[in-house]
Amino acid sequence: MNEFEDLLNSVSEVNPGDVVTAEVLTVDNGQANVVIDGTGVEGVLTLRELTNEREADINDYVKAGDTVEVLVLRQVVGKDTDTVTFLVSKKRLEARKAWDKLIGREGEIVTVKGTRAVKGGLSVEFEGLRGFIPASMIDTRFVRNTEKFVGQEFEAKIKEVDAAENRFILSRREVIEEAAAEARKEVFSKLSVGSVVTGTVARLTSFGAFIDLGGVDGLVHVTELSHERNVSPKSVVSVGEEVEVKVLSIDEEAGRVSLSLKATTPGPWDGVEQKLAQGDVVEGKVKRLTDFGAFVEVLPGIDGLVHISQISHKRVENPKDVLSVGQEVTVKVLEVNAADERVSLSIKVLEERPAQAEGENTNKDSEKRQSRPRRPKREAKRDYELPETQTGFSMADLFGDIEL
Repeated sequence: MNEFEDLLNSVSEVNPGDVVTAEVLTVDNGQANVVIDGTGVEGVLTLRELTNEREADINDYVKAGDTVEVLVLRQVVGKDTDTVTFLVSKKRLEARKAWDKLIGREGEIVTVKGTRAVKGGLSVEFEGLRGFIPASMIDTRFVRNTEKFVGQEFEAKIKEVDAAENRFILSRREVIEEAAAEARKEVFSKLSVGSVVTGTVARLTSFGAFIDLGGVDGLVHVTELSHERNVSPKSVVSVGEEVEVKVLSIDEEAGRVSLSLKATTPGPWDGVEQKLAQGDVVEGKVKRLTDFGAFVEVLPGIDGLVHISQISHKRVENPKDVLSVGQEVTVKVLEVNAADERVSLSIKVLEERPAQAEGENTNKDSEKRQSRPRRPKREAKRDYELPETQTGFSMADLFGDIEL
């Protein structure tokens, strides 16, 4: 009776919600049997109340003889015996302590671990406490597959803490945005128009390539990728490639940087005077046709203009009537203007003037004269002289036959 009374007294000293110290007696079948210090009352500590890792081995967390601080959850009475035990939890005690530590920490950046991909976001753990990061707050861009964050440790900002509602919301996106803002500020402080910097091709679009300068993406427009015309960005650079680019303009407020790749490489017009001179006769290929002439490539990257008046001795209404893109032609250099990057060419000066062309103007003038309507010839002014026999006459002589 005395022993039973002592047992009842010791049990009455243990209540749900108490924080107690217990010694691990045995570890078996995924649970640890413990005895609460100073009471002789036994408790059960399951793997689930040790960690959130469902596939973990309990032997990695506790072993016989260990002393652990636990939270008393509830009393358990054996079905076939009169033994009284308590279900205890180490995990929930750590969570309670974590909640206490979180009070007033909104806005603070902490390190969390992704535990499970859930509907609408990602479940994370912080010091034994389960938190939630909505999908819209995981990254600066919407993340559809959150599985890749499971098992990873990363920084996140505490957004909301409500222990009563068991609500713990964090944001990884804000941490990334703040870090990016600091990186941009540092990058812009080092950039200057005209400087040459090294960057990595981040992505390609139809209108150019974006270069990562270490926190700031600068744009190389398609016209600044190469000295050649009408190139495709993917034919010049590839994602991940490291390149040197020249800074053309900076707009820190808008976060934009314009870059040039071709400005860092020798251009086709560099030293063109040593490659091409007035009077040279060269072979070329027709690259483009316009209403006013044809552009012929005479050197790699250098197109000269054959004006419509320099195509043929004959009248040309449209360059497309006599030339085609890709056609090989022989041209003579009329002028080289390296400063304005212009070359004037002629095809007709290398051709003999057709014979009919020599009298072309004379024939045309003759044709014009023949086509003009002739004016009627003026009659010669008549000088009527009356016969001598009629030098004297009267009005009655002239109009005598007219009846009045």
